[in-house]
Amino acid sequence: MKRSLCVFFLFAVSIAQAQNRLARIDQFINGEIKANHIAGANALIIRNGNVVYNKSFGYADLPSKRLLKSDDIFRIASFTKAVTALAAMMLWEEGKFLLDEPVSKYLPAFKNMQVVDTFNPKDSSYTTKPANREITIRDLLRHTSGLAYPVPYLSEDRMVAIYSKAGIRLGMGTTAITNKQAMEALAKVPLQHQPGEHFTYGLSSDLLGYLVETWSGQSLPAFYQQRIFLPLEMQDTYFTIPAAKQSRLVSIHQPMADGSIVKVDYPIYDKADPSYPNQPSTFFSGGAGLSGTIGDYAKFLTLFLNKGTYKGKRLLSSKTVDLMLSNQLPEGTTASPVPQMTAGFAFGLGFALETEKNDYVLPLTVGSFSWDGAFQTHYFADPKEHLIGIIFTQQYFSPYWSNGEKFRNMVYQAIAQE
Repeated sequence: MKRSLCVFFLFAVSIAQAQNRLARIDQFINGEIKANHIAGANALIIRNGNVVYNKSFGYADLPSKRLLKSDDIFRIASFTKAVTALAAMMLWEEGKFLLDEPVSKYLPAFKNMQVVDTFNPKDSSYTTKPANREITIRDLLRHTSGLAYPVPYLSEDRMVAIYSKAGIRLGMGTTAITNKQAMEALAKVPLQHQPGEHFTYGLSSDLLGYLVETWSGQSLPAFYQQRIFLPLEMQDTYFTIPAAKQSRLVSIHQPMADGSIVKVDYPIYDKADPSYPNQPSTFFSGGAGLSGTIGDYAKFLTLFLNKGTYKGKRLLSSKTVDLMLSNQLPEGTTASPVPQMTAGFAFGLGFALETEKNDYVLPLTVGSFSWDGAFQTHYFADPKEHLIGIIFTQQYFSPYWSNGEKFRNMVYQAIAQE
C-alpha cells in the first residue's frame, strides 16, 4: 500500500510539474499580446496521440474585439506545400510519375528552360543561358528547381523584378487567371539558377499542384477534398471558405513602428485582398492557397507521425513517409539567402528536417519535421517524442517572427520524460 501511494504521489508531482511548465506558454503568449506583437494566437500540443494543451488567446479581430476561438480559421499559406507534397506522393504510389522524370514530360512548356545570366537593375533587363538539365519532379518537391517567388521578403530583388514584368503572380487571392494560365506564363520566365544547384523557396509547389491536377484529372480543391480532407476528417480546410463558415476567418493584424497593432484592411502580398479566403478564386495555389483550423492541421501531421495512417485509414505507405522525411538536398546544395534558412538546412519532400548535421541548432529531435506560413503560423512534429506543436497567429510583415521558435522551445521545456 505504501509503495502504491508513493508511486501515485510521484506521478501526481510529475503531472503538476508539467502543468506548471505548460503555464509558461500562457505567460509568453499573453505577454506578446500585451506588447502588441500579436493580436491573438491559437496553440495546440499533442503528445502520444493525446491533446495536452489547446488554448486560444486574445482577439480574432481587434476592432470588434471578437475573441479568438479554437475552431477559428486561419490563412495557413505555406502549410499548403506539405499538403501538395502528400497529394503528389499519393499519385506517385499509383504509378502516375517517377520522381526524377522531367516536368516537361507532362508539361512540354517547361522544356528547354533558361537561367538568368546577367541582370540590369536600372530597367530590369536581363540575359539568359540554357539550363544544364531539365527541372525534375523531385526538384519541385525539394525546391531545387530554380523557380523563385514574385514578391519581396520571399525572393531576390532581381527575380521580383523579372517576375513582375512578366505578370507572374504569388497565387493567394488571384481571380484573373487559372492554374493552367499561371503555369504557362511561369514557363516563359528564366530560372534563378541551374536546377539542383540551390534550395530556392518559390513557386515549385504551385507547379507541383498543377501537375497533381494533370495526373489526377481533378481540380486541386476536388482532389484535396476527396483524397485528403475527407479521410483525415479535416472539415474546416479550404481554398475558398464556404459562406456558412466565413465569419470564422481570423483578421490579419500588423504591428506598427509606434508600438501599436492594427487590423490589415489594405492589400497584402502581391496586392491581394486580405479577405481572399472568403472570395471565389480561379487560381488554386498549391504553395500557399489553403486556410484552415489548428485542429485540422494537427490531423494532417498525425498522418505522418503514424507512418501514413489515420484512424485505421492508410493514405500512404510507411516507406513513402520515410522517403518524404529523408533529406533530399545533395551534399553541396546551398540554401538561397532569401528567406534565410538555419545552419545545416535540410529538406525532404515537402518538409524541413532535423538531421544529425543540424541537430545542434534547435531542440528538435533528429527525424523531426517542420515549417512556417507567411502570416506567422508555425508547426513541428517529432516522431521520437510522439509530439506535435502548432501555433497560429495572423500577422503581416511582422518583425516578431521568432515567436514560432520561442513557442517550440517552450513546448520542449515542458516535456515530462516517461
